[in-house]
Amino acid sequence: MSETQLTSNTLGVTKQDQDQGLIKGLGLTSSTMLVMGSMIGSGVFIVSADIARLTNSPALLIAAWVVTGFMTISAALAYGELAAMMPHAGGQYVYLRESLGPLWGFLYGWTFFLVIQCGTIAAVGVAFGKFLGVFYPAISSTAWISFHYKVPPFIVGPMVLGNMDVGLNTQNLVAIITVILLSIVNIFGVRTGAIVQNLFTFAKVAALLAVVFLGIFVGANPQAIAANFGANFWRNAGLGAMHTIPVGLAGATAAVGAIAVVAIAQVGSLFSADAWNSVTFTAGEVKNPSRNLPLSLAIGTGGVILLYLLCNVVYLLALPLQGDPQGMSLMSRGIQFASEDRVATAVMQQMFGHTGALLMAGAILISTFGCNNGLILSGARVYYAMAKDGLFFRPVGRLHPKYKTPAISLGVQALWTCVLCLSGSYGQLLDYTMFAVLVFYILTLVGLFVLRRTQPDAPRPYKAFGYPYLPAIYILMALYIDVVLLRYKPQYTWPGLIIVLLGIPVYYWWSRRPLQEA
Repeated sequence: MSETQLTSNTLGVTKQDQDQGLIKGLGLTSSTMLVMGSMIGSGVFIVSADIARLTNSPALLIAAWVVTGFMTISAALAYGELAAMMPHAGGQYVYLRESLGPLWGFLYGWTFFLVIQCGTIAAVGVAFGKFLGVFYPAISSTAWISFHYKVPPFIVGPMVLGNMDVGLNTQNLVAIITVILLSIVNIFGVRTGAIVQNLFTFAKVAALLAVVFLGIFVGANPQAIAANFGANFWRNAGLGAMHTIPVGLAGATAAVGAIAVVAIAQVGSLFSADAWNSVTFTAGEVKNPSRNLPLSLAIGTGGVILLYLLCNVVYLLALPLQGDPQGMSLMSRGIQFASEDRVATAVMQQMFGHTGALLMAGAILISTFGCNNGLILSGARVYYAMAKDGLFFRPVGRLHPKYKTPAISLGVQALWTCVLCLSGSYGQLLDYTMFAVLVFYILTLVGLFVLRRTQPDAPRPYKAFGYPYLPAIYILMALYIDVVLLRYKPQYTWPGLIIVLLGIPVYYWWSRRPLQEA
C-alpha cells in the first residue's frame, strides 16, 4: 500500500474497513471502568517511594501528583474531541494518521507495540508477581529457573545500556502466565473482557477507597503528621532548593532545582496515571461513542486522579516522608525506604500489623490483574487497525470467526510482552515506557490543532474543554519533562527515542509492500 493510498483514507472508509464485524458491547459504565481499570495498576502503591527519595519534600511529593493530575485530565479532555470525531478501532493511531499523516500513525503503532503497550503490560505483570511474592516467598526476582545472565553495562554516547538480569525467574514466570491467561480470556468476546474489567475495577476502586478511609480515620500517626506537615511540609520545596539526583547508571549525579526534580519524578506518577487513553482503542466497540467516549474519559481520569491524591495524603499522615534505608521499623524507614518501595503495604501494616500488609498485597494483586486485562483488551485493537491499513502483518487484521475479536492481534501482543518480561525489571520497563508515551501525547495534541485548521467543518459532537489553552499548556509541560528526561534519564529515554526514529525506514519499506504481502 502506498503512502498516497494511505492518505486517501477518509473517516468514512476508516470506519467501514476497520470497524466492520466488531461488536458494540461497551456502554458508558464499561467504558469508564476500562479507563479507570487501565489506569489503576500497581504504580500508586509503589512509586511514591521513589518520588519521595528524589524530591525529599512532602510538598513536592504532592506537587508531582498534582501536576500529573492536571496534565492527565487536560489531555483526556482534549482526546474527548478526537474520540467523538473519529470513534473507530485504533484510537490514537487513527488520530495521528488523520491529522499528521500515515507516517506518524505508523510511528505511534510501531512504538506502541515495541515499547509503550507491551512494555507497560510486562511491567504491570512483573509487579503482579512481585506482590504475589508477599504470600509465596518462592516467587521472587532472584529465584532463577533457567538462563540467568547478567548483561554488563556499556556506554554508548549519552546512554548506559545493559546492566540488567535476563532470564526466567519465578516472578516473571508469573507475569508471563497472567499475560497468556488474560489474552485467552479476551479472545472470547469484548463483553467477556468487559465483565472481567468491571469486576476487577470495582474491586480495586473499593480497595483504594478503603485505604483512604482507614488512613484518615485510623492510620493518622502523630509522629508522621509532625514530620510531614506544618512548616515541615515545605521542606526542600523552595525554588532555590537544590536536589541531587543520579544520572544514568554510571554513578554520576547532578544538582537540579525544584521544578526540574518534579519533572524527573513525573516518570513514576505519570506512569501510574497512564493508559487512560485505552478506551479510545476500543472505540469501534463502544455504544453511542460520540457521547460515551468523552464522558468516560472525563469521569474516569477525574475519579482516579482524586483517589491518587488522597492516597498520597494518607501516606503522609501515616508515615514520615524521610527515612533510613537501614531502619528496623516501618516508621524509621519512612516513605522513602519502605520495604521494596511498597508504601501502601507499609501504611496498612502500620495500622493493622502483618494482617494489614497481607490485605494490601491482596488488593494490589486484584488491581494489577484488572489493569492488565484492560491493557491487553485495548492494545490489540491498535495493531488490528494498523493491519487493516497494510502497516502490520495482514493476519493481525482478522477477527475471530465466532467471537469477533482480534484474536491474532491478541496473540502477537502476548508473545512480545512475554519476551519483555524476560528482559528487565519493573523499574527499567517503567522508565523505558514513559518517554515515548509523552512524545506521542504531544504529537496527538498537536494533531488536534491541525484538525481544527484543516477540517474546521468536520462534525465535532464534543469540543475540547479549555481549547486552545489547556492543550497548549499540556504540550509545553510535556516537552519540558521530555527534555529533562533526555538529560537526566539517558539510559532509558535515548533508546526509546532511537526506537521511534528507527520506525521511519521501516514505514517506508512496509508501506511500499503489496498489501497482500503485509
